[in-house]
Amino acid sequence: MTPETLPTLKEQLKSVPKSPGVYLWKDSQGTVLYVGKAHDLRARMGQYLNLQDERPIIPQLVAQAASFDYLVTDNDHESLILEKNLINQFSPQYNVDFKDDKSYPYIALTTNEAYPALKYTREKHEPNTRYFGPFTNARAARMLIEVARRVTPICLSACDGHKRLMRRLAQNPDAARDRPCFNYNVGLGLGPCAGACSREEYALNVEKVIRFLNGERRTFIKELEEEMAEAVADLDFEAAARNRDRIETIRSLVDRQSVELQADLSADAIGFFREETITGVQVLSVREGSLILANEFILDKGFDTDDDELVRGFIMRYYESATSIPRQVLLAALPDDYELIGDWLTDKLASRHGAKVRFVAPVQGEKNELVKLAERNAHHALNRYKVRSRYDEERANLAMLQLESALALPAAPLRIECFDISTIHGSYSVGSMVVFNAGSPEKSSYRRFRIRQTSGEANDVAMMREVLARRYAPQRMADQRFGARPDLIIVDGGRPQLNVALGELARLGLDIPVAALAKAEEHLFCEWSGADPIVLPNGSAGLYLVKQIRDEAHRFAVSYHRELRAKSVKSSVLDEIPGVGENRRKLLLNAFGSVKRLREASVEEISNVKGIPKNLASQIYGFLHA
Repeated sequence: MTPETLPTLKEQLKSVPKSPGVYLWKDSQGTVLYVGKAHDLRARMGQYLNLQDERPIIPQLVAQAASFDYLVTDNDHESLILEKNLINQFSPQYNVDFKDDKSYPYIALTTNEAYPALKYTREKHEPNTRYFGPFTNARAARMLIEVARRVTPICLSACDGHKRLMRRLAQNPDAARDRPCFNYNVGLGLGPCAGACSREEYALNVEKVIRFLNGERRTFIKELEEEMAEAVADLDFEAAARNRDRIETIRSLVDRQSVELQADLSADAIGFFREETITGVQVLSVREGSLILANEFILDKGFDTDDDELVRGFIMRYYESATSIPRQVLLAALPDDYELIGDWLTDKLASRHGAKVRFVAPVQGEKNELVKLAERNAHHALNRYKVRSRYDEERANLAMLQLESALALPAAPLRIECFDISTIHGSYSVGSMVVFNAGSPEKSSYRRFRIRQTSGEANDVAMMREVLARRYAPQRMADQRFGARPDLIIVDGGRPQLNVALGELARLGLDIPVAALAKAEEHLFCEWSGADPIVLPNGSAGLYLVKQIRDEAHRFAVSYHRELRAKSVKSSVLDEIPGVGENRRKLLLNAFGSVKRLREASVEEISNVKGIPKNLASQIYGFLHA
């Protein structure tokens, strides 16, 4: 947003009503950048222009915005529906969306036909068709169709016999029988093509298939068991055997899950795993205590979007196309307007019994375990996507190109060395050096430095000077174990650390680009930037890489610092007593538990410890009481 545009938008904002509604931010070309809803349009939009909204995307969004539109609604519920529809229509850059912009598989039941049939499809718009899904695993959708037909025989729309039957019925409703199809011969169909069943008999199986695909597995088993008992009583052992096989098929699905759940639980557990600009999502659908479906999705937003926006955006997008609405939606944390979303889902559920959809954030028990399971699988889903799409490699290449441009480097920085200092009031001070090669950590090249200066106070700048002087000394630069000359040096800190690094490299006669990363604002400083920092866009690959490198250097420094402190804590005053070595120190501490209790013990009590002679016990007692 240019300085001329900002006042204009602020002036226009005065005419926006304080009513519920939906707003659309647009760029100079009229492209919709973001769609949002608000209870008070003017107040909410003002938070954007005044940068009072703390979401990371806001500064970048406001910088691109050149105009806005808004639509007033009667209430917040209408705003929610309108927001969802507009997001679907425009697919704005800053709204949450699926990373893979593709159609997902469904199982369809052609309810508009005299003899409805099942089919696998990626379309969800045909009228008079009942859909089940979506599925993110095409193989699972196809397998479920086969399982459903083994449990309750029904036609496939792709079956030649079914196609011939539909053509004959279209020409003559009283068409004569045809030869039976293959599916009827192998027990996967009722044979309407051959006149082997009536429409009423077929309709009963259609209803059963619908219930099965909706997840009524345990109820189904009870009914089949009753039918099997009746068949046995009538000495119809063939029918009893068929029902037995169907029961075993369903039980194989129910027993396959590793999570023990309440038999009446009907819920979707949704887990999220986020990285900087990407998120994995797992939806675990439980019906009648059975885990019937596991779907995974990848979102195009991550830590660059706040929790509420991410969770709400996914829920609205997913349940718009989902055909099975649960009684409960389980999440690690609830979005602010979860009650409003619950009302929307309740309308979609349209329960005959007036059931409502509730959002729950469980803190213990099986529901909490289910959410954790979903989160773990969301992590795995994200990792699979990154490997499959080579996401990390492409993003690393983009990051290095962005750093080359932003820092005016002579070439893309393939090898980056980053330094950090860790100390507590000048004690146990250490420095760390981590190396990233082509955007990935090269851990074999990591180095750590024990600070030699003993100033007695924390002077990060002086310590950074010492570390850089040791790392880039001529003998180290010639040492193959330290690897190749870096393309870029990053120091953790602001302008003071940058000046130290530049001065030290100049003293050593080295010309290597240096950048300093300030912790608070994530701003970069380099030699030519002056007092104005270089600001990489939030969510950009370049900023993510720099922060990743800085965080790794910090982690490596802190781990060494803690290691030195731990060693210091482990060293005991007992080590200073002549005649008390490692073994005797362990004997004494095992016997008394601490130096404090040992100090309270008498000479006789000390000498009672196996391996401690009386003369040494007297010496220990005297030393501790000196």
